[in-house]
Amino acid sequence: MSGIPHDHYEPTTGGEKWLHRRLPIVGLLYDTIMIPTPKNLNWMWIWGIVLTFCLVLQIVTGIVLVMHYTPDTELAFASVEHIMRNVNGGHMLRYLHQNGASLFFIAVYAHIFRSLYYGSYKSPREVTWIIGILIYLLMMGTAFMGYVLPWGQMSFWGATVITGLFGAIPFVGETLQTWLLGGPAVDNYTLTRFFSLHYLFPFLIAGLTIVHIWAFHTTGNNNPTGVEVRRTSKADAEKDTVPFWPYFVIKDLFALGVIFAIFFAIVGFMPNYLGHPDNYIEADPLVTPAHIVPEWYFLPFYAILRAFTADVWLVQLTSFITGGIIDAKFFGVLAMFGSIAVIALAPWLDTSSVRSGRYRPMLKWWFWILVADFFFLMWLGAMPAEEPYATLSLIGSAYWFAYFLVILPLLGVIEKPLPQPETIEEDFKASIAKKKSGGSAIVDPTPAE
Repeated sequence: MSGIPHDHYEPTTGGEKWLHRRLPIVGLLYDTIMIPTPKNLNWMWIWGIVLTFCLVLQIVTGIVLVMHYTPDTELAFASVEHIMRNVNGGHMLRYLHQNGASLFFIAVYAHIFRSLYYGSYKSPREVTWIIGILIYLLMMGTAFMGYVLPWGQMSFWGATVITGLFGAIPFVGETLQTWLLGGPAVDNYTLTRFFSLHYLFPFLIAGLTIVHIWAFHTTGNNNPTGVEVRRTSKADAEKDTVPFWPYFVIKDLFALGVIFAIFFAIVGFMPNYLGHPDNYIEADPLVTPAHIVPEWYFLPFYAILRAFTADVWLVQLTSFITGGIIDAKFFGVLAMFGSIAVIALAPWLDTSSVRSGRYRPMLKWWFWILVADFFFLMWLGAMPAEEPYATLSLIGSAYWFAYFLVILPLLGVIEKPLPQPETIEEDFKASIAKKKSGGSAIVDPTPAE
């Protein structure tokens, strides 16, 4: 499976040989679990197993919840209350599903920012990166449609606002919006469509996840140094790697256990902390909430959407050049989707020959400002669309685009990187020596040579 030299599965018994010739599933599983993994991976590499757990959790709890949910505007809200009050364990299932979505996005944002810092999007992993972004987009679509299903006030009005964005697209916007809603407004047809897609998308995510794992197993895993595993011989590869089982499986399971403890504490004691109280009020098309906000994980992009108003000179200039085709509303939509598109283009926007941010002193500063900017935009997205929040959102949005479109390309030209280790083995031994000199008893997991 991987281009790194290592021992592959060899069937021994007659039954294993018979099955392997017809369906090499055991060999596939063996090569997956025993894949050579860079021995210097740190704790930021735990998010893969957390994301896998979240996906399984959402699918399993979602299937059970569907058994009791009714996708009808007259019955949806009542069916959710029925799940909470009358179904055995229903309240726990719903809270696991609801908070599982938040954990999913916490893990995916940590996964994305870790990849941005350590350059996991660089050659030869561009396809792996693009597949990951597609998974993220499907996650956003799934979460948005799932938020509509309880049919509370924020569900209804959030769907009205977000689907209204498609109407801003020139020429085809109104037709596209009507197709998406199933009619002229958010109604029963909208709910049944969103219910169907919300049920379908997780299985598409699962399929893309398999392709994502296959892709990085083919290219090999990135690591904190950004230095590739040596592939000159099996002996050299073994010096840079250890098998994924048992070393990193145990490490991942330990990390997952810690996250489990926090997650179940939230589910058990503060399950509605990240939710909106208006969603416990049944949807009413005649009563508009004072402040319509999406779920917290959409807030940074919601802030970018609202930042580009008709008063912004760039919007005015664009509208003038295009003859009014791109107005403020459509510009905001383009900015929102563009803010995700620039992440996808990172492999081609980053011109540095050095992969890891660990050896890029200038990148570190700009990267951590980007992380702060993300949380800043998240806070702004929850604020009213008024001053000073509008101006601050514009500043935050400007930095987001500037990081990818200006800073990353320029740093590759002007930045002087620090010396990198020649091999992963060299970095690993230096790390062990540093920890031992600090008084830590660290055992090298590699066999003695």
